[in-house]
Amino acid sequence: MSENNVVEWSQNNLLKWSDFKAESNPAVFEDSHSTIKYAFTWTINSDKLNDDVVFLIENIQLTVEFHSLLSWVRFSDANDNLLKHEQGHFDLAETIRRDHIKNLENNFYNKVFPTRGHNDAQRKQFAKEDSGRMISKEVDKLTKILIKTREEYDEETNFGNKLEIQLKYTKVFENLK
Repeated sequence: MSENNVVEWSQNNLLKWSDFKAESNPAVFEDSHSTIKYAFTWTINSDKLNDDVVFLIENIQLTVEFHSLLSWVRFSDANDNLLKHEQGHFDLAETIRRDHIKNLENNFYNKVFPTRGHNDAQRKQFAKEDSGRMISKEVDKLTKILIKTREEYDEETNFGNKLEIQLKYTKVFENLK
């Protein structure tokens, strides 16, 4: 996917209707849909502990991404309030990221993990695969939290139609910026 089909959350990146590039589905109730995912990068280092080679996980970078090619709007129903609601989904993901990044770091930083393999090249490859799988499991937990939180947000705001409740969320999200 080219860069302009993924919008990374930042305080300066507000969604625009032009970011919603997928075709709408007439059979779906919602007027719009945002596909938001967590992406991560990390660094691994290996070390020798007694006679064992171990690896350490460092520098986990967790980002929130909006995927344009998987997100859509029924343009006949597009309005500013609906866009604020969709921005809220993006902001919810960032809120969850901020609330849980320390837990993620605590699970992995300053800990050693065993590696496998018969030579240095294999051990490096397995350390990369194993660490990625370990972090991915934790990120999957965040994704489940995000899904549940998005459902609650949609229900509470009636998909942005309860303007007074949507405004309360919008004000909370302004603190992210």
